[in-house]
Amino acid sequence: MTTTPTEQQQPRPESRPPSRPGSRWADIGIASLLSAILATGGTWAVVTGTGAGTTDEGQPSTPVSASPADDGDTATGTPVSFEPAEDWAGVAQAVSPSVVSIEVAGQAGQGAGSGVVWDDQGHVITNAHVVEGAQAVQVVLADGRRYDATLAGSDPSSDLAVLSLASPPADLAPVAVGDDTQLTVGDPVMAVGNPLGLSGTVTTGIVSALDRPVTTRAAGGGTAAAQRVVTNAIQTSAAINPGNSGGALVNAAGELVGINSSIASIPAPGQSQAGSIGIGFAIPAGKVRLIADQLIEDGTAEHAFLGVGLGDGTAQSEDALRTGALVAQVEPGSPAAEAGLQDGDVIVSIDGEQVPSSLALVGQVRERGTGDEAELEFVRDGQLQRVSVTLATRPDEQP
Repeated sequence: MTTTPTEQQQPRPESRPPSRPGSRWADIGIASLLSAILATGGTWAVVTGTGAGTTDEGQPSTPVSASPADDGDTATGTPVSFEPAEDWAGVAQAVSPSVVSIEVAGQAGQGAGSGVVWDDQGHVITNAHVVEGAQAVQVVLADGRRYDATLAGSDPSSDLAVLSLASPPADLAPVAVGDDTQLTVGDPVMAVGNPLGLSGTVTTGIVSALDRPVTTRAAGGGTAAAQRVVTNAIQTSAAINPGNSGGALVNAAGELVGINSSIASIPAPGQSQAGSIGIGFAIPAGKVRLIADQLIEDGTAEHAFLGVGLGDGTAQSEDALRTGALVAQVEPGSPAAEAGLQDGDVIVSIDGEQVPSSLALVGQVRERGTGDEAELEFVRDGQLQRVSVTLATRPDEQP
């Protein structure tokens, strides 16, 4: 599945007159960011973008301090502390059995991706675009054993899917799931997967950014192509390439903090795809758990709904100009309406997290579940205000 990167696009409003009205209700709006492509072997899609690790097998370590050299003159400065290097060899050995290769065949041909063993019942998590249109799926464990698999459920709007092994072995090694909310920018992480068909490949890097609003759209036909995916993603410098889609992003403790899904890429002239340029994106583990549990239960997933049409905009508040998600329309009876939001409001944060664009707001809403309560901060008539809103279930195919 190949596509060519398009212009950046992200949701969440700002109040910049004249602003672009949102084309859809709910959590979707229009914005722009950065181009990327889904990291699946032979399967590409357009993207737009945005673990706390322990060291030495979780044991506390003594920081080593470095300070300016003393050449006879008095030197001043703040000492820098360095933690001992992470045991990536140990992490790779522990995590690799939980990461699988996925081979698919369909009318469009063959493809490959990655997946993560979710439980001992034979459920495997991967990206929806990895198995889109697949007529036959095989899962290959780290030790080379192959198993036929069926699709237990797919959710194109979050780009997540669950596979079920036909005859799961008793020695499956489910991945340990970590808390992505504890991640900070600069934390070390490792990507594990099947890039370019090279199973069991690991790469390391850091968390480059958090809450990065990323939009992706699959190439070609099918459900995934028709539905834009908006992710409040983890950005990482760990090398991610075609075939890494659906694989694990783990912290230094070997805990899953994200599912690798897409990469920023600049294809060379005449080429439809390119490799890693050091900017990759992963779906946070919390979102993965929210969707995976629903797909395993009944094959479908519900999504949170705010009920606004959005654009990007700016608004003056006190002495500063604020950027955010401009409310272009409020759907009657929606959570937004019940909370008192009005056309022209510029939402600038949600639960204390900055919302610089309409796409950022969409990503934040989609990261939450039905019934979750969130505090919105918005500017109206130059005044900064706050309101609590309880998210509802998104109507069918309505953002």
